[in-house]
Amino acid sequence: MTYKNEKLNEVKVFKDPVHRYVHVRDRVIWDLIATPEFQRLRRIKQLGTSNMTFHGAEHSRFNHSLGVYEIVRRIINKFQDKPHWNNAERLLCLCAALLHDLGHGPFSHSFEKVFKLDHEQFTQKIILGDTSVNQILEKVEPGFSQKVADVIGKTYADQLVVSLISSQIDADRMDYLQRDAYYTGVSYGHFDMERILRVMRPIDDQVVIKSTGMHAVEDYIMSRYQMYWQVYFHPVTRSAEVVLSKIFQRAKYLYENDYLFKLEPTHFISFFNEQPSLDEYLKLDEAIVFYYFQLWQEENDDILRDLCERFMNRRLFQYVDFNPNQQMQQVMKLTKLFHEVGINPDYYLVVDSSSDLPYDFYRPGEEEERLPIHLQMPNKELKELSRHSDIVEAISGKKRTDHKLYFPEDFLNELPQSDKVKEIKEILYGQGEVEYVD
Repeated sequence: MTYKNEKLNEVKVFKDPVHRYVHVRDRVIWDLIATPEFQRLRRIKQLGTSNMTFHGAEHSRFNHSLGVYEIVRRIINKFQDKPHWNNAERLLCLCAALLHDLGHGPFSHSFEKVFKLDHEQFTQKIILGDTSVNQILEKVEPGFSQKVADVIGKTYADQLVVSLISSQIDADRMDYLQRDAYYTGVSYGHFDMERILRVMRPIDDQVVIKSTGMHAVEDYIMSRYQMYWQVYFHPVTRSAEVVLSKIFQRAKYLYENDYLFKLEPTHFISFFNEQPSLDEYLKLDEAIVFYYFQLWQEENDDILRDLCERFMNRRLFQYVDFNPNQQMQQVMKLTKLFHEVGINPDYYLVVDSSSDLPYDFYRPGEEEERLPIHLQMPNKELKELSRHSDIVEAISGKKRTDHKLYFPEDFLNELPQSDKVKEIKEILYGQGEVEYVD
C-alpha cells in the first residue's frame, strides 16, 4: 500500500465541542496534524482580541482547522456516489481543508495590517517551503504540495474542490460560525448544518443546493450576518484591535528611529523591516508577542509603555459613532487639539471602520468576485439563491459599514480642564453618547 492510501490501524478521534468527534483514518492527515507547523496553530487564537469582549473566546486556529477538515470529510462521504464527483480528489480536499489557515500569524488581521503581510501567501509558503508539512505532502506524490497550495490559492483547475473550502457556503464558514458562537456564548451562529450537508450536490465546478434545502441556507446566511455584527465587529473587540495595532505601530516606529529597547525585540526585527523569512514567521506566535508586551510595560517610551499596559490590563479606548462623510472636519480639529494638549493623535485618536457584504451574486470583473449560491430545482435547472429567496434578496449586494472614533477618555479626564480640553469633549460628545468599554 502506498503512503497516499495508507490507513491507520484504527480510526483516531478528537473530541470536539461542535462536531462531537473529528475522525482521522488517513495516515497522511494524522502525520500532518503532528507537524510543528500545524501544532503552532494551538498558539494562535481563532478570534484575535474577541476574548476581551467574550471571555470564552479562547479557542485556537488548531481546533478550527480540525473542524473544517471534519466538515469536508463528511461532505466527501456524501458525495462519493454522486455524479460529477471525482473521488481521486478526496485526499487533496482533506489536506487543503486541514491546512487552509496554516499561515495565520498572532492576532491575525491586526498583525497583518501593520506589517503588510498576507496569511494566505504564508500558508502557501509553508506548504511549498522547507517544512515538515511539505515533506509529508511530497511523500504522497511529487507535486502534491503544489496542488494543495493551488486549492488554497483558489487557482486549482477543479473549482469544485476549491468551492468546498472557499465559497459563499463552504466548510470554513460553516465551522467558524458554529465554533465561534459556541465559545463566545451567543446564539446567532447556529444553523442546521446537517440539513445543508444533506442537500449539497456536486456539479461540474461548484457545489449547489437542492431547492428543498433553501430555508436551511437562508438560516445560515442570516446567522453569518448576525455573527459579523454582534461578534466579529463588536466595538469593544475593535477597541482592543486598535490598541494592539498601535502597539505594533509604535514599536516599529521606535525601531526605525534607533530607539534602544531594554531588551532587543529579536523576534520582531524582520517584521519591522517587512521581510520576515519563513522560519522567522513560524517562530512568532501569541505567546512570544505577550512576552514582549509584558516587557514593554517597563519601557522608557511613554506611548509604548502605556499602550502595552492598556492591552495587558484591558484598559481600552472609549468610542463614539462617527460619520466620515460629515465629520472629517471635526476629526481634523480634534487632531490639532490633541497635539496642543499633549496627546499624540497618531496613537490616541483613531477612526476604525468595519464593513461586511453578507451575500452577493456574481458581478463579473469586480474585485473579489463572489460566485453565488445556486439552487438545483426539481428539473435540474440552477437558480441563483437571491432570485428565489425573498430573505436573501433583501440583503444581497448590500454592504453595511460601521465607523467608530476611538480615544482614551481617561487621558482627557486627567488633564487640567482647560478651554481646549473642554472643546475636545464638546466635539467628541457632540458626536453622540460615548460608549463605555465594560
